Amino acid sequence: MNPAHEIEGGDGSAVITARDLVKTYGATRALDRVSLRIGPGRIVGLIGPNGAGKTTALKSILGLVPYEGELRVLGLNPYTERARLMQEVCFIADVAVMPRWLKVSDAIDFVAGVHPRFNRKRAEDFLARTEIHRNSRVKQLSKGMVTQLHLALVMAIDARLLVLDEPTLGLDILYRKRFYDTLLNEYFVNEESTEQPRTIIVTTHQVEEIEHILTDVIFIAHGRIVLDLATEKLADHFTQLAVSGDRLAEARALKPIHEHESIGRHLLYFEDVDRKRLAALGEVRTPGLADLFVAKLSREAMA
Repeated sequence: MNPAHEIEGGDGSAVITARDLVKTYGATRALDRVSLRIGPGRIVGLIGPNGAGKTTALKSILGLVPYEGELRVLGLNPYTERARLMQEVCFIADVAVMPRWLKVSDAIDFVAGVHPRFNRKRAEDFLARTEIHRNSRVKQLSKGMVTQLHLALVMAIDARLLVLDEPTLGLDILYRKRFYDTLLNEYFVNEESTEQPRTIIVTTHQVEEIEHILTDVIFIAHGRIVLDLATEKLADHFTQLAVSGDRLAEARALKPIHEHESIGRHLLYFEDVDRKRLAALGEVRTPGLADLFVAKLSREAMA
């Protein structure tokens, strides 16, 4: 599987293209010759452990840090053409940075004044469905409400690319579900803006909560991409096999990339092994992203 494969979508032109992207901090190489291509109209999960290079990759895409190699975002050099790029890109981090003294109404006024593609009515309509009051100050809002406010402001900007770095970190499950439901129904699928398909890149540790919305997944570890694949193709390459002890030796002979025990059964993970051959040994299924992530990183650690 080529980590720089072209992701189909939209008119076929790339939203993000990176080739041999390198970023170092002293002796640490945060990005190690990263190559990828993301097309329009995709929801891409960038998944990796702490220190894997996820945030550095996002900072490079947003033009916040210099780098070596080639990188184009919406046809622009993000570091040297950041002002132009920010007309088309929005960003939500794990901490919505807003002054605690700021009123909700002032936040709306500010964004309306600085961004020509901000739709005030859209932001206010969204906030009207929450418990957030226009005269409330940020310091009076819960973390979930601050995230909702940030989302309302971002969704009201007609941007082509939305970058989310752990956007629901620290929120309870109710707020997390509302966040992703809103993201899909009111941002990604937006009938008012059909000329330019929207693209979303999201990093999160709550992989199980977002895997159903992802069109593509990228695993990153030690600054390198270890998997870059459309989610609809995962079943073509990866299989989880649940096998009893008497067939374990046969299963291991097929060289799994990872295995562990679960409630008395052995679970083995295979890459590019014929599924019919595995089905003769036990129960087969397509692994979830969390299990696949562990399996791939375990294989990388042994390589």
